[in-house]
Amino acid sequence: MTSIAQWIEGARPRTLPNAVAPVIAGTGAAAWLHGAVWWKSLLALTVSLALIIGVNFANDYSDGIRGTDDERAGPLRLVGSKLATPRAVLTAAIVSLGVGAVAGLALAIVSAPWLIAVGAACIAGAWLYTGGSRPYGYAGFGEIAVFVFFGLVAVLGTQYTQALRVDWVGLTMAVATGALSSAVLVANNLRDIPTDRVAGKLTLAVRLGDGRTRVFYQSLLALAGVLTLVLMLATPWCAAGLVATPLALRAVGPVRRGLGGRDLIPVLRDTGLTMLVWSVAVALALGLG
Repeated sequence: MTSIAQWIEGARPRTLPNAVAPVIAGTGAAAWLHGAVWWKSLLALTVSLALIIGVNFANDYSDGIRGTDDERAGPLRLVGSKLATPRAVLTAAIVSLGVGAVAGLALAIVSAPWLIAVGAACIAGAWLYTGGSRPYGYAGFGEIAVFVFFGLVAVLGTQYTQALRVDWVGLTMAVATGALSSAVLVANNLRDIPTDRVAGKLTLAVRLGDGRTRVFYQSLLALAGVLTLVLMLATPWCAAGLVATPLALRAVGPVRRGLGGRDLIPVLRDTGLTMLVWSVAVALALGLG
């Protein structure tokens, strides 16, 4: 019998900032256009949280039945550790993605019906990351998908559903959020290079190798910092985003020191916290601006 604590851990709560931060950023961008709508923001947050929990359980299921998680240094996986049956984890994934689909449908109907197609693409992307006969996460395209879905789509979609238009501020927020969100996955895949290589999972980190992956991770955080300065062209208040710098430096530390394995797990947490603090600070700045 899988405990509630194990189900919560299997949902990978350290990744939840990847879902929360884009909605906050998009709402801030909508506020910049004087179009923020609180209940639409909550609907968007429901969609984002449900999708990321769904994709986490879907990954757990797909990697587990493939044997990818038989040897793992990262957080708990339910199927790989045999704490839950594949069927139970698959059911959890389907339920989560279903909740996201219903909330997304409601948001699209009250905003723009064509967004239903975007939502369908998001759900397909969530499943095909490690599911299906040719999962794109096994071919090195995971970071691109995260950048698109949890950066561009999530931030600009949140801004559009509230303000009914997007602008350069929203796009800059989307690129910065996508870079930070991708950095979380890069850190995860950096840790898993040895086991992924053995399992035949050719992530971008496996393709780049350890050294270049560490440089890539730092470059993504640096890009978010540069874009924070760009956002100051909209309002100097956006300098508040630099308050996340200490968290970013703490996240970078283990990567720069060449640590690996379980020593890289805190990097995921600190990168997520960096993104969350940054998004809150800049969203408030844009609201004030």
